[in-house]
Amino acid sequence: MQKSWTGHGWSITFDGSIFLISSHGEIKKIKPTRSSPMTIRRSWFRRYLFHAGNRVIRLTGISKQDATRIIISQAIARSLHWATRFKEIIQSATSEQKWIPREIVDDLIQSQPDRQLVSDLMKRSTAGIMTLEEIDARKICEIDVSSHIAEVNERIVQAEMQTNREFFNRIELKPLTDEQARAVITFDNRLQVIAAAGSGKTSLLIARAAYAVLRGFVAPERVLMLAFNKDAATELQRRVEQRFTSVGLNSRGIRASTFHSFGLDVIGKATGIRPRLASWSNEGQDIIEIGKIVDRLCDTDIGFRYRWDLFRLIFANVPTSPDGGSHDGYNKVTRESGFATFDGKNVKSHGERMIANWLYLNGVEYEYERQYSARTATSEHSQYRPDFYYPSADLWHEHWALDHEGNPPKTFDGYLESMAWKRNTHKINRTNLIESTWAEVVHGAGLSTLEQKLNQHGIKTDWNPDRQKIGKNIIKHEEQWTLIRTFMRHIKSSKLTKEAIDARLDTSDRSLTGTRTNLFLDLYWPIHNAWNQRLQAEESVDFEDMLSIAADHLENGAYDAPYDLILADEFQDASQARARIVRGLVKRPDKYLIAVGDDWQSINRFAGADISVMTKFEEWFGKSSRLELTTTFRCSQKICDVSSSFISKNPNQIKKNVRSAKKDSGLPVRLLRCETQAQGLLFYLQGISKVVEEAKLEEDPARRVKVDILGRHNFDKDLLPKVLPENVEINFRTVHKSKGLEADFIIIVNASSRPRGFPDTIVDDPVLALAMATADDFIHAEERRLFYVALTRAKIQVTILTEAGMESPFVIELSTDPNVEQLFLEGTKTDPIKPCEECKIGQEVMRQGPYGEFPSCSRWPACKGKKRVVNLKNKSNRRAPRRSRYD
Repeated sequence: MQKSWTGHGWSITFDGSIFLISSHGEIKKIKPTRSSPMTIRRSWFRRYLFHAGNRVIRLTGISKQDATRIIISQAIARSLHWATRFKEIIQSATSEQKWIPREIVDDLIQSQPDRQLVSDLMKRSTAGIMTLEEIDARKICEIDVSSHIAEVNERIVQAEMQTNREFFNRIELKPLTDEQARAVITFDNRLQVIAAAGSGKTSLLIARAAYAVLRGFVAPERVLMLAFNKDAATELQRRVEQRFTSVGLNSRGIRASTFHSFGLDVIGKATGIRPRLASWSNEGQDIIEIGKIVDRLCDTDIGFRYRWDLFRLIFANVPTSPDGGSHDGYNKVTRESGFATFDGKNVKSHGERMIANWLYLNGVEYEYERQYSARTATSEHSQYRPDFYYPSADLWHEHWALDHEGNPPKTFDGYLESMAWKRNTHKINRTNLIESTWAEVVHGAGLSTLEQKLNQHGIKTDWNPDRQKIGKNIIKHEEQWTLIRTFMRHIKSSKLTKEAIDARLDTSDRSLTGTRTNLFLDLYWPIHNAWNQRLQAEESVDFEDMLSIAADHLENGAYDAPYDLILADEFQDASQARARIVRGLVKRPDKYLIAVGDDWQSINRFAGADISVMTKFEEWFGKSSRLELTTTFRCSQKICDVSSSFISKNPNQIKKNVRSAKKDSGLPVRLLRCETQAQGLLFYLQGISKVVEEAKLEEDPARRVKVDILGRHNFDKDLLPKVLPENVEINFRTVHKSKGLEADFIIIVNASSRPRGFPDTIVDDPVLALAMATADDFIHAEERRLFYVALTRAKIQVTILTEAGMESPFVIELSTDPNVEQLFLEGTKTDPIKPCEECKIGQEVMRQGPYGEFPSCSRWPACKGKKRVVNLKNKSNRRAPRRSRYD
């Protein structure tokens, strides 16, 4: 559409995008935009046309009336052109029943003439009369583009659901739900689908690809489906071929690939040399390779060997606060739990354990909590017992639970007053006292300072990491290799350099700075460099580098991928490198991405997953549409209700209401509590076997009932009895390995309150925060998502196995759900679970006090929750006396 206007000595022609302006023989081309329209300004006795603040052309002899006509002509021309384009887009989309994508919507919004300005200028037209076309254009330019196109797209969705109903019913073995069909039809440039467990993510991806080919939107050879492992990619490819054939479509050319396989292709085509993946970088072999590097460094560098053992034996698994850590020791004499030391002692804090273990490995003789030499006991306080005593020097040592600011944990009532009293006691009695603090030891030069003080008092140190050790808390070399490899995965996936990590240290939380972190980094970088040197020597790459290099080539244009439709599965587990690959694939116009995942099932942060790729989708990929699949074909409604309520306790999760496609509500989730888990599991399996024998499953009597036993760790498999029922298919899996699978019955084992229970209370090493994605600060956030995955594997029923008196926080929480029932194995001596009213995490237990038994929280002293008790002798209410660890 071309428009022309003429005046005295000037003319304007508009072809839809460019204004051609002629003034007295001078010709200029201008492409004005909404943000930089043309203007005419008077300077002395001349008028000039300006664009984007720059003088473009002199309009010799132009009158004020003609100048106004130029400005009005500009507005009218742009309005007419925009209105025509808008109508053509709506008409074409409606007639073809094709979703109007975000790119077109955004372009319309950005190019839309200013509605008020258009209206004002058109009203000021010289003749005072507007044509019908101009009136119509003015009205169209005043439309709210987003709202109008949203209404058009909704009509297209409804029409397509009717027109292609047979296709939606046949493309998968079961007809697509309205939610699935809507996600298929919503052919937007960026579509994020939040899919509940068992809601048919794979069916959606296959239907989406088939719909694109059926409607001619995308050719089969320009469709790429990305999966996270080889089995998933193979299954996708198989189902694409099978389901396309079922509806008479040709699937030839559609590619289902892992990110890694696709990454290798990208590098090969971008550089002309396809890289070789190092065989020793595979899962399992990579840890062994780290071990070999460490051994070589220990053999050739005595300083590295010292730092390696110091970190492994003293600094590994250090909690993030002075009162952190889980008890793993027990004193049979005092009947107190605590922290076990290498020399068989039981101390009261993790900080004291660090000191005790360091003393033992240095051959320093010491006594723990020896009675102080002067008498201090009174009617209200027991005899003072300092933390450490060194008999060879008659030297006392107090280790204070103080943080960087010199403050004790908030739960340590009267701690500072107690410190002052102890210092004063030593001063009065003229006894030698040395001091250390948790913050100094973990993040400062505390151990070096302690060594200097001991030496000054004549106590020599002799470091020997090979001294015989007692206890189960000894970190094995393999565990430290795994920590190094986990850190490396994140360093490489996010392309972080040593300088970048140093910069992060400068701005990080103080819990990440100081001795411990520097010690770890002094170990890590030599290993990192040795790893890369071997890769270079063999001219190979590891998985993380491969993804990053492939992303680089896609981002810088070295490789132009021949795909228009990208379908990415399990997107909640995408790393930053994977996200960069996807972003590189869709950076050009007319590309379409559908990313399907469930933030509730994001459980692979340790392996490089960054949940922010899912929760901050638009920051990564631009404006997008978001849809949900909330109907599950797997779980009963009761399992949906229990699992959804459980995961939604974390406010950081994306909210959704999950519904079951099954007609009946199903069986309740069960908590099976027993004296020993092995006994409980045997009882459960015998019961399932009996049920199966008496009544086969209604849906298919010939099918064997499938039972999956899910453990948080591989060692949970040891709970299985040696003889299993023959009429039931039984599998043990870790919860991580169960992802994407299902069974008729699920039993979750070891839901106990121990460091390696469920939830696993051994938190990520703090140093990982330097390289990993920001962690969710909700308590047990990733463990909660992992437990949710376990709950949602069941088609019929879930049973959670725990030990009476050792119930995990998750069990205690679930015990209040109306769809959860508590079962007791015969002979189990315990009462029903009563969650602590104060913290909601622990449970009420009876404790003995001066006035008899009283209910208190099982998490004491972390939680001070307790109830009043009634003394039946005088019928007066009393509170249980406050206990102190310093008495």
